[in-house]
Amino acid sequence: MKLVSWNVNGVRAVLKKDLLKIMEAFEADVICLQETKAHPGDVQHVTWPSGYEAHWNSAVKKGYSGTVIFTRVKPLSVSFGIGLSAHDGEGRVVTMEFKEFFLINVYQPNSQRGLTRLDYRVKEWDPVFLAYLKKLEKKKPVIFCGDLNVAHAEIDLANPKTNRRNAGFTDEERANFSVVLASGFVDTLREFEKGPGHYTWWSQMANCRARNIGWRVDYFVASERLRSALLGASILPAVMGSDHCPVVLELK
Repeated sequence: MKLVSWNVNGVRAVLKKDLLKIMEAFEADVICLQETKAHPGDVQHVTWPSGYEAHWNSAVKKGYSGTVIFTRVKPLSVSFGIGLSAHDGEGRVVTMEFKEFFLINVYQPNSQRGLTRLDYRVKEWDPVFLAYLKKLEKKKPVIFCGDLNVAHAEIDLANPKTNRRNAGFTDEERANFSVVLASGFVDTLREFEKGPGHYTWWSQMANCRARNIGWRVDYFVASERLRSALLGASILPAVMGSDHCPVVLELK
């Protein structure tokens, strides 16, 4: 089973940059997109690649946030949000139940410039999202993917020293991600790739992408019980269209 996750930074924008051809080229069973910035009605004219059914979770606010899962494998069930009204207005989570695991597509909140949303992120969102993961795990293993808006370790961004207190690389955000991993999850890329230089987001200034001065903020994270089912995890930096690139997980 092949899973792909991609923050498209506006699905309508990336549709103009060959999104449909890119989706077909993935040859994926499931494609999770984040930051869609759209409602289904905004793209009702689009003929999506054959065989996929789409499940959208859009933010109440127009043109903001949003997630969607396209799947060729019929899910047992689909749900939206994490069941808490205080956190579910921004369209950040779609959950699918398959026979062997739950798959969660998540666009985690950004702490924002000046860290104006850091307290919300680390004191409110992170704890309730972890509780949601552990609740599902009581039933079967969990895979969650998406733009997690955190570079976990210094190896996960090109310039850790100069970004120490910037959104996505604060001690608090990194510590909370460590808590998630310590609770029984694995960062799947690091099961296969231990080295530096593997990034998924680049600033659109100063030619950062061509120079590979980036951050790894997009992940597939899986329950430890699924470790033996992991066939491969990778990043696709050559795929253009967004300031993020897709990430891939392959399962037995």
